[in-house]
Amino acid sequence: MERAAGLAPVTAAEQLQVDAPQGDTQPLPEGNPGRAKAADVGIEDPGEGVSFLVIGDHGGVKAPGPQNAVSYAMQSAAGPAPAFVYTVGDIVYFYGEEWEYPHQFYEPYAHLLHPIVGIPGNHDGDHKGKTTERKPLDGFMANFCDKTPSIPPSDPHFEFGRHTQTQPYCDWTLELDAVTMIGLYSNVTSHGHFEPSQTEWLTGELKDAAAGKPVIVSLHHPPYSVDSMHGGSERMGAALDKAFDESGRTASLVLSGHVHDYQRFTRKRGDEEIPYIVVGNSGYHNLHRFAKGSTPGEEIGGGVTFEYGDDGEYGFLELTVSDGRISGSYTGVKPGTMPDGSDMTATPGKDTFTL
Repeated sequence: MERAAGLAPVTAAEQLQVDAPQGDTQPLPEGNPGRAKAADVGIEDPGEGVSFLVIGDHGGVKAPGPQNAVSYAMQSAAGPAPAFVYTVGDIVYFYGEEWEYPHQFYEPYAHLLHPIVGIPGNHDGDHKGKTTERKPLDGFMANFCDKTPSIPPSDPHFEFGRHTQTQPYCDWTLELDAVTMIGLYSNVTSHGHFEPSQTEWLTGELKDAAAGKPVIVSLHHPPYSVDSMHGGSERMGAALDKAFDESGRTASLVLSGHVHDYQRFTRKRGDEEIPYIVVGNSGYHNLHRFAKGSTPGEEIGGGVTFEYGDDGEYGFLELTVSDGRISGSYTGVKPGTMPDGSDMTATPGKDTFTL
C-alpha cells in the first residue's frame, strides 16, 4: 500500500481560485445587519490619519506562544497610535465555544490597550454537531454583539479588564470619518457562503457608502490565495463582483483571513485595480505554506498579481487612512522561548504599500 505524507503538490495558479462544493452551512444568527459610529463600539476616531491593526486566525487553542508573541508586538507597534484592532475572524478554535473566550481572547489581549472589533470566521460559527442546542454564532454574538458593554459571561470575575463589545451584528458597517468598513460573516464552509440577503445588504451598503472616502470590505474566506492548503474562493470572489457591479461601487481594499499566512494581491478589473489582502497568521500555530510558483511580483492568472507573501512567520497588518489614501505596513513576528510571548522578535515594514 502506498503511504501518504503531506499534501499533494499544487501550483499557485491552481490554488488562486478554487471552485469547491458548497458544503453544509449554519443559519445566520437572530438579528439584522447594522451600522455603527466609532463611539458606538468604544473607538476614539481621530479623523484623517486614522490608524488601526488587522489580525486574523489568532486563537491560540493548542499553542498560545504565537498568539501571545503577536499580541506583544501589536502593543509596541511603530507608527501612529492605533485607534483599534480589527479581526477578520477565527477568534476562538475550534467550535466557537463561549468558554474558550477567556484563554483564547481575553487573556492574550489583556495588556493590549485598544478596542477589538471585527467579523467572525468559520471556526467561530462551526459547531460540528457537538452541541445541537447551541444557537448560531452564540459565542461571537455574546462577546462581540452585546447590547451594552458588560463583564464577559465566561469571565464573571472580570480578570482581564475587557468588556464585551457592542457591534450591531455579525454583518455590520463601521463608519469612520476617513473610511467606511463593511464586514460580513462568510459562514462555516471551507470556501465560504453568503446568503442572498447578505449579498443584497452588501450591495446596499456599497451604494450608500459616502463618496470621496475609501471603502474596505472584509470577509473571512479569501477570494484569492496561493497557499497549498485551502486556496482562494471562486464563490466569494463572484459574490463580491456581483455586489460591486450592482452597486456601481468597488471596494478600495478587500481584507480576509482563513489561510494561515500573509498575502497581498492586485487584481486588474477593467480600468480598476483592486487590492486583496489575506491576514491569517496572527496566532494560530499551524501556518499554511505557499504553492509552487508563488513568486512575488508575477501575475498568477486572470489579471491577479501576487505582490507579496509571508508563510514563515506570524504577524499583523497596520493600515492608515488619510486624504482618501490607504497605506499599509505588515509586521512579521517570531516567537521566542518564553510562554507568554514577551521575548518575541518583530520586524516592521516587511511589506509596505500605498493604495
